[in-house]
Amino acid sequence: MTLGPLQRHLVIFARAPRLGTVKTRLARDLGAVAAWRFHRDTTAALLRRLGCDRRWTAWLAVTPDPKTASGPDGGGAGGSGGLWPLPRGVRLLGQGQGDLGRRMARVFTVLPPGPLVIVGSDIPGIERADIASAFQSLQRHDAVLGPSEDGGYWLIGLRRGLANGALRHAPFDQVRWGGSSSRADTAANLAAQGANLALLRPLIDIDTADDLARWRSSA
Repeated sequence: MTLGPLQRHLVIFARAPRLGTVKTRLARDLGAVAAWRFHRDTTAALLRRLGCDRRWTAWLAVTPDPKTASGPDGGGAGGSGGLWPLPRGVRLLGQGQGDLGRRMARVFTVLPPGPLVIVGSDIPGIERADIASAFQSLQRHDAVLGPSEDGGYWLIGLRRGLANGALRHAPFDQVRWGGSSSRADTAANLAAQGANLALLRPLIDIDTADDLARWRSSA
């Protein structure tokens, strides 16, 4: 028996839009309300832009975990739990506990089989073509990264075939999060596992007022 193609999964990682808890570096420059609005509006725009595409199943993964979630075993789209209006077909998922790497590793482990791509919610420049390019890369590579200009990355994707199940955890071991080394650390972990890596175009990760100004001038 020949198995059909595995489902593609796109997961948008976001922090619950609570005033004073989101985009804290941006808040130091612009104030807590402006930072909260940026986070709320950017995430909502990404959900509208990326969520309704038949080429992949879209998930919104939120921290702290929402009270209402469709989860990997749920049927259809779950309620938004007071977060964002979810486009039809988008499912809500809790990120779980731990640092960013542990939470991403959990998502790679618990979602149904198939190539999986995670993106951050604070990169307003992400387009559908970027996601399509990531999944195309995973047809030829074990992993894909979308580099950001600060040394991090705005996207990570894994093929998640049966042969590379160990890759679900390995990319995030001992990664120095929040600095300029997270992409290099992740790439080194992938190389140590023998994974071949593809890179996408660089995008601006909005953390400061300067980042926001540069993105607006380039948009």
